[in-house]
Amino acid sequence: MATSSAVPVIDLAPWFGGGPDGRAQVAREVDVALREIGFLLIVNHGVEPALRDAVRESSRQFFELPVEVKQRYRSQVGEDTWMPRGWTPMGAEANANSDEGVTAPPDLKESFNIACFAPTGNAEIDREWFTDNVWPDEVPAYRSAVTAYVDKMHALVDELLAIAAVALDLPERHFLDEAGHPTWSFYTHWYPALRHVGQPAPGQLRIGSHTDFGTFTILDRQLGTGGLQVLGKDGEWADAPWVDGAFTINIGDMMARWTGDRWLSNRHRVLAPDASAPDEDLMSLVYFHEADPTAVIRSVPPPVGSVAHEPVTAGAYLRAKLAAIAVY
Repeated sequence: MATSSAVPVIDLAPWFGGGPDGRAQVAREVDVALREIGFLLIVNHGVEPALRDAVRESSRQFFELPVEVKQRYRSQVGEDTWMPRGWTPMGAEANANSDEGVTAPPDLKESFNIACFAPTGNAEIDREWFTDNVWPDEVPAYRSAVTAYVDKMHALVDELLAIAAVALDLPERHFLDEAGHPTWSFYTHWYPALRHVGQPAPGQLRIGSHTDFGTFTILDRQLGTGGLQVLGKDGEWADAPWVDGAFTINIGDMMARWTGDRWLSNRHRVLAPDASAPDEDLMSLVYFHEADPTAVIRSVPPPVGSVAHEPVTAGAYLRAKLAAIAVY
């Protein structure tokens, strides 16, 4: 399988320190990438490798616990809260089911996830979106590492939202002003080795083909044979390029809608463990960002956008998306 050369690597250093010309250049590069493929890699993003390593190390300590211990932290999704928190066992999600009319095998992964928790003061909104997280008592280092990591993600996604606005020749706070108290979630996805999960069922992947739901996704992934693939314009799957230390960035359906479909929320998947690497064990750190639940997502009009979608609140939009993938 070829590597997708259409996914560019973009250096953020000029955005942070290159003055107006540098910021404009980065914004142009991001606009091209999101119009053409919906994905990009970023370097010089300011998140140190040691912090990412700490999250992985503490996550592995949790995933290696006995199932009966992990079961105490089992996450639930439903009408009372749509942001799952805690452990998601193997077989509890089928991301490909987000496609209407698709019934897919469950994903070959375990996850531990946290989500937005700081209350807004609106009891109804807080009950649905901003509830307390679950933390594994057996691995106290997980909470400290993830909390520090998520703080970095918050700062980085704010920069991405500002870049997005500049790229579309909008006021720099165009998206940020609708994300003052956004929903977000952070997942540690563990993709166990083939020796652990056994032979996949027909069509079963580590994560099935899907698009993301929100504004930006920030992915820290590991290189492997059973890794990330992105759908090309030719309709063929290609391995996403990998650069040591880079984050993989893509937009979700909400941002595509917000830009009037100028930008592409592209399909991607994570391959099943391959027989050529039976001991390959990967762990991805994924930060998903949306907007304030009450924010009204209105498509950017022409000539920037090309499709005028019906306005929708971010909360209603995300609620429908999350309901589609749960297989509890």
